[in-house]
Amino acid sequence: MQTFGSYAELQEHDRDVHTYCTDCKRPFQSESNLRHHLNSKLHRPANVRCPGRGCNRAFVSHSALVTHFESGTCKSRMTREQLDRLVVRTDTNNYITNPARLLPGPLGRYEPPANTVTWATERSWNALSMAFECFLCHKTFNTLPRLNQHLQSPVHQDKIYRCPKSDCRTKFVTLSGLCQHVEGGSCGVRMFRQVRDVMDGLTMSFNALTVY
Repeated sequence: MQTFGSYAELQEHDRDVHTYCTDCKRPFQSESNLRHHLNSKLHRPANVRCPGRGCNRAFVSHSALVTHFESGTCKSRMTREQLDRLVVRTDTNNYITNPARLLPGPLGRYEPPANTVTWATERSWNALSMAFECFLCHKTFNTLPRLNQHLQSPVHQDKIYRCPKSDCRTKFVTLSGLCQHVEGGSCGVRMFRQVRDVMDGLTMSFNALTVY
């Protein structure tokens, strides 16, 4: 039977060896699932404050803050398109952005592709499947509003973000997807100093927001 000098040592052992949350007495199938659990509001205080003008919400992680911006619910009126432009301009070395998916802009800067708004009509009805069908991916939906919700999501847009780890390079449509990947620790990229530097730069840019 293994013994530990402190409860903190036991917690560390359970996390590293058994993917087990000692406080909640819950096992997890993977280290990534356990890390997401430990990063949730069950274990972390909401101390990442939204820097948006007029917004006083707080979140447990940077990915939750980014999702808040991307959803368009921030009182600052920040949108996902504005956030993407801010990130692309901040990441001048294209450490987390993919220049192959960006467009040349003024002064030699890159810009994210313009988001096009696509709406489906009743003509999207597929009589064979008895559902409304997305003409891009052929996924079907029970109602036209659900199909249009799918079309307004970023699912079919360019994957302008990528994991900076050379043996991973997973691509993402949204910054929140990349942040969740980093925070999950599945490929170890969260340990990279460059990732922390980029995120620190984004945090400073967030704090300088002037969106009304």
